[in-house]
Amino acid sequence: MAKRQLHKLSAREAEIIVEPGRHSDGGGLYLAIEAGAHARRQWIFLYRARGTGKRREIGLGAAKGKGRDGISLADARLKAADTRKKLAEGKDPVAERRAEVIATVRFGEFADAFLLSIKAGFKGKNTLADWTRDLKVRCKPIRDIELANITVNDVLRILSPIWITINRTARETRSRIERVLDAAEAKGLRSGKNPAMWRTLKPLLPKSKRSKRHHKAAPYKDVPGIVQALQANHEAADTAVNLAAEYIILTAVRTGEARLMRVREVDFAERLWTIPAERMKTEDHAEGKNFQVPLCDRAVAILKAVIPKEAVREAYVFAGHWSKDHAKPLGMNAVLHALKAVYPRMTTHGCRSSFRDWAGDETRFEREIAEMALAHKVGDETEQAYRRGNALKKRRQLMDAWGRYLASSSNVIRLPHRESV
Repeated sequence: MAKRQLHKLSAREAEIIVEPGRHSDGGGLYLAIEAGAHARRQWIFLYRARGTGKRREIGLGAAKGKGRDGISLADARLKAADTRKKLAEGKDPVAERRAEVIATVRFGEFADAFLLSIKAGFKGKNTLADWTRDLKVRCKPIRDIELANITVNDVLRILSPIWITINRTARETRSRIERVLDAAEAKGLRSGKNPAMWRTLKPLLPKSKRSKRHHKAAPYKDVPGIVQALQANHEAADTAVNLAAEYIILTAVRTGEARLMRVREVDFAERLWTIPAERMKTEDHAEGKNFQVPLCDRAVAILKAVIPKEAVREAYVFAGHWSKDHAKPLGMNAVLHALKAVYPRMTTHGCRSSFRDWAGDETRFEREIAEMALAHKVGDETEQAYRRGNALKKRRQLMDAWGRYLASSSNVIRLPHRESV
């Protein structure tokens, strides 16, 4: 086989050629010239990858031209010869160069660039400042470490000193580190398990005593009046938000679980709503678990009122104001605003507290049944292993009793037109 001709170009030709295109010097080396008055001139090397035969291109640098600095033809030939040598040794120049680039990208520079790329989506007024504080101040110990070399121990150096003292902040910092490293992996800048994953770090960090936030709740004796006020407001409204608020009170679920509820989750024949595992995830239950909610008469009536007859299975039950086809759910704060319109001191999560107080004070249902109705953990791990049932029959009795309590006119306490906060 005849050898490919080398050195087709002269040094003078390489500097004065202006015609756009690729001008071969032989042996895979080309002078690439773009069109236009300020067109780029670049030396490139073309070859076919071993095994696949796919043509690949590697840049060797800007080419010297008339009135322009750059790499001369002689230097470009040396670079091309070095590339041919690597190919003869079975190496991939593109892969090697990428590996060299990856090895030099440090956490700090990538994190800063990533933050710039996502900040447009921030809604909170302090979100950018919080991210900046975490990535520049709290992550200082790893900012100069190459992305590919960050380990679990590096992440622990940041989290361990603050895990007990400012646990909530530490958890937010961990989440942000994980997100940065996920983005780096997506861009091919690192591989392997993310060292900031909660599942990996959980066994290595001390169990913190997390302070529970107490959400504003109404005394349960006021809740029937709140329900009546929501029903009155619904008659004058053109959305289902008041019915959504009433449904959340009736079922004692979290707002997000009801707001993102889809038609396929409801079984009218069994009077049952099954919340899928992905909406039941918590830090203690990373995988989540399907949760069944028994529906009282009024809850069923609300669902039949808000779900259109022609609704598809994936449609949202409680649709946003402008979503006539139920393709979008209610806004995040819509239910909260509906509640505050009738009882300013109430929060959506506080509805669960009202239900729990009523179950403890006014009924004879076991404490465990009330806790299970709220999807709370009951007992230690051993007890949970033996209690495999979800006590659905008893929970249905409890939720039916709650529905009757809310519907009874004798339990309604007349609310002031507008309560002071």
